Amino acid sequence: MSNIEEIKKRRTFAIISHPDAGKTTLTEKLLLFGGAIQTAGAVKSNKIKKTATSDFMEIEKQRGISVATSVMTFEYRDLLINILDTPGHKDFAEDTYRTLTAVDSVILVIDCVKGVEEQTERLMEVCRMRNTPVIVFVNKLDREGQNPFELLDELETKLGIRVRPLTWPINMGADFKGVYSLFEQKLYFFKINKTKIESNVVEIDLGDDRLEELVGLKDAVQLTEDVELVEGVYDQFSKEAYEKGELAPVFFGSAINNFGIKELLDTFCEISPLPQPRATDVREVEPTEKKFSGFIFKIHANLDPRHRDRIAFLRICSGKFERRTFYHHVRLNKDVRFASPFTFMASDKSVLDEGFPGDVVGLYDTGNFKIGDTLTEGENFNFAGIPSFSPEIFKELINLDPMKSKQLEKGIQQLTDEGVAQLFNLDLGNRKVVGTVGELQFDVIQYRLEHEYGAKCRWVPMNVTRACWLTADEKSAMDEFIRLKGNQIAFDKDRNPVFFAESDWMIRMNRENNPKIHFHFTSEFKTEVAL
Repeated sequence: MSNIEEIKKRRTFAIISHPDAGKTTLTEKLLLFGGAIQTAGAVKSNKIKKTATSDFMEIEKQRGISVATSVMTFEYRDLLINILDTPGHKDFAEDTYRTLTAVDSVILVIDCVKGVEEQTERLMEVCRMRNTPVIVFVNKLDREGQNPFELLDELETKLGIRVRPLTWPINMGADFKGVYSLFEQKLYFFKINKTKIESNVVEIDLGDDRLEELVGLKDAVQLTEDVELVEGVYDQFSKEAYEKGELAPVFFGSAINNFGIKELLDTFCEISPLPQPRATDVREVEPTEKKFSGFIFKIHANLDPRHRDRIAFLRICSGKFERRTFYHHVRLNKDVRFASPFTFMASDKSVLDEGFPGDVVGLYDTGNFKIGDTLTEGENFNFAGIPSFSPEIFKELINLDPMKSKQLEKGIQQLTDEGVAQLFNLDLGNRKVVGTVGELQFDVIQYRLEHEYGAKCRWVPMNVTRACWLTADEKSAMDEFIRLKGNQIAFDKDRNPVFFAESDWMIRMNRENNPKIHFHFTSEFKTEVAL
């Protein structure tokens, strides 16, 4: 099979949501429909077993960061579908942001009771940065939720994207009877008979006399009126607009009851994009190019201190990846090869002989990789950076054992390379500041520094609420700003200047007083979403 035929088979996407919206359940049911797992619960049970017993390690287990569930691959309708797992919890949002750079589309899960939540909005900001195509799945229709039209208005208002329902619910909660597919003009019935869930499908036009017999007069009238309103208010579905990230098709269902999943999966197979071109600092790379290229979007380290293997996740962007072949590590300017790269088919990890654009490959790493690193077949370019958002919590790292300074330095560099947190350096006093989006990461870092690197530390909270990356029209303007604001200027790991602000008011004031300085809320300036 040629490279182009292999590319046409690939679909790589992530499932994202606010915590508890049903992401894990939906992931599991997609795998069930795809035949990748046989029983519900397989995703949750397939975790790496950790030997440590501290509280935060238990939280890490619950988080589900196992290598086996980071990427799940299955075949469905002659397609090879890669699902990238993303943590839902806010404390691990950075993992999700990075994962979104490696997919070609996403499915966004919304709880019909709670609607659009804070984390959902932040995730959509990342999708809009790259105009990532989005499908919305409104979940938990078996519960009493918000009015569907109010939900759609909320989606458009808070997420900044036009929506188009492709299915429509018949009631919610105890009266939920199923959904009508506007895409296929089919009625999908839902009925709980004692403990058994029954469902069947009828191809029917809304003008058909059988509709009243099937759902009752009241619901038949309501469904007809709702669909007429949908057709009159919302744009017709356009695959082109969806692929540009301008229009999000919306599906309704109940993942826990297996309802609405097959319709979602079948439509996804029809409309979802193939592996897409990727921007670099030199040119755009097409997936159909003959020469291999790819980038590292995630690094996972086993938290068991007896097994310090690190696994780097590589998204293939072009050409063909082959085992035991030398590839060029652009940042290090050296050639590397991999004896045992691997991929996942459902729960089984297997050695990979070759991979194609869209595939995600696991590479055993001895410390050569940082997130964002590029591998090529010789050409020197770097794929567009993986954005870092401003952390929400900032603490200074204090060394408790001066005799272990080298171990501490090595440890904090490697841990932040993995994306556990962001590291900033204050040149005044040579101080190190760690920024995270949640308190949990500080416990994780402190534990790992002690048990993996033999270095002890403590944290001192800082009065900082936002970090802004800085650029300037003129070097002299930047030099002067750094001189005047020296005690508020830090540098990230790439020596980009960063302004530590105590409040949003301070940012506004400094923006007004320094028009030649540009304040950015992510580290990826060219595609940043305005905040």
